[in-house]
Amino acid sequence: MPKPIVPTLRNSLAYWFALAITLMPGLALAEWTVAQGSAPVPSHSAETMSEWVYTLQKKDSLASISESLLQNPRDSYRLLAHNGLPGNTSLKAGQSLRIPTAWLKRQPEPVRVSSVSGNVQHISGSDARKIALTEQSLIRVGDELLLGAGSATLTLADGSELRVSPNSRLMFNRLTQYGKTGMVDTRLRLHKGEVHSRVKPLRGNGSRFEITTPSAVVAVRGTAFTLQANANDSSVQVQEGAVDFGRPGKAQRIPAGYGASVATTGSERLHIRQLPPRPEINPVEPLVSQLPLKLSWQTTLAPAHRIDIFETFSGGWVQSRSVTSNQFPIDQLDNGQYEVHVAALDKRGIAGLPSVIPIEVELHAKTPVLISPESDASVDDDMPEFRWQLKGSNEVARVEISQDQTFENLMSTSEWAPETRALPSRALSPGTYFWRVTTEAGGTSFAASEARKLTVNGTLPPVRIININYLDSQVRVFWEQADFADKYRLQLSEEPSFQNIIKEADVPDTAASLRLIPGRRYFVRVKAVSEGPVASRWGPGRELYLD
Repeated sequence: MPKPIVPTLRNSLAYWFALAITLMPGLALAEWTVAQGSAPVPSHSAETMSEWVYTLQKKDSLASISESLLQNPRDSYRLLAHNGLPGNTSLKAGQSLRIPTAWLKRQPEPVRVSSVSGNVQHISGSDARKIALTEQSLIRVGDELLLGAGSATLTLADGSELRVSPNSRLMFNRLTQYGKTGMVDTRLRLHKGEVHSRVKPLRGNGSRFEITTPSAVVAVRGTAFTLQANANDSSVQVQEGAVDFGRPGKAQRIPAGYGASVATTGSERLHIRQLPPRPEINPVEPLVSQLPLKLSWQTTLAPAHRIDIFETFSGGWVQSRSVTSNQFPIDQLDNGQYEVHVAALDKRGIAGLPSVIPIEVELHAKTPVLISPESDASVDDDMPEFRWQLKGSNEVARVEISQDQTFENLMSTSEWAPETRALPSRALSPGTYFWRVTTEAGGTSFAASEARKLTVNGTLPPVRIININYLDSQVRVFWEQADFADKYRLQLSEEPSFQNIIKEADVPDTAASLRLIPGRRYFVRVKAVSEGPVASRWGPGRELYLD
């Protein structure tokens, strides 16, 4: 008689059940230990095990909470059950509800461009179309930025800020916002280049901010750091807070004031080093009324220093320079508020902790002094040179030419330049004009000189007779039309030298009829006449003879 198999089956079930119980706690803690920089764990169950705690506000109800927060509003009673509450529970302000992250509404939230300068290409993740990045661009999941000599400052859904350096390539793999919870899940990939990040403290366990490179991953929950990536290695420098950095699954916590690097191939060892300290910047006036501003700092042992200037409100990168001395002249800034960062560079060219000072540039344009041409001058050149003297510093100027003293409709200008002489942008037709010089400082301050009157003399071209018709005792003469001519002057003589004029008349058209004595020889010529300051010349004479 065969032995019963039930005990064996029971033993097998007990074994697998015990094994499952052993494995489940590790799964439940998986994603959040990775976010804290510990060993790698599977991520497939992370979101289902995480929760977000919501505190009820006045006027909240089960229906309104479900409608605004849950992917499926019909899960409202399931939410009560998850919190161990009966279906007829009356919710009150101040009460807390635990909501599984997987139940929350999710929507992709585009990244907005705060500022952009230079050559930055925006590659669409949907159709691979490449266009220039602008401040009106929206960066969506799957998109990519390819930077040449340009830079860009980006703002994420939660207000975190990214400054992308020149010669970088950055991809946006995930840009998720969990409804109105304030939680975001942001995952980027830096293929090459440099990113400066200021990440706002993440709210709730569902929040995540992560950047991967070809050799490392950096995960943060609220910090300021800089990340570089190239073909050989990846590096991070932490200015505030802390980040988890290293090979995937082998990240370590890097605190503020330290940096770390890891090679792309070969050794997986993480090299951690203390960053150069903040330089001590010598005092400067916070309100700058004249440029250049001499910025200096106490001498350090660093081989070089880096100066970065950012616009305060947009975060836009204005200047970035490396110097081997302990001073730097700040120049070519428009009016506005800026942050000046000075950081020591180590032997590898890695920047340390920056010292930051705010400055506000407030330049004022000053009225220039005109030199030439003199007022009421008359010139024969249709491209006259204008000269003036600048009275301010850090100014640009241009000549403005108009037909009246209002200067509402400019006939010609010169280019904006820090020069004291210029030619008009196009030739001036003969006539009377008014000219002045306008200066600009800081992009927002303008000043204009007094206006001067100028007459441009001109010369009308000689008029050629193009046809002669004879009819009985009359001769009809036709000539070409001249631009800017108000009328035409015709002369008739019996000599080709036109020393003795038989007849002279002004004609408004380009033809005239003459009654001549038959059998006599005559000569005729025409010139254009203008009422303006324009000289004219006689055209060649033509012989007339009537049988």
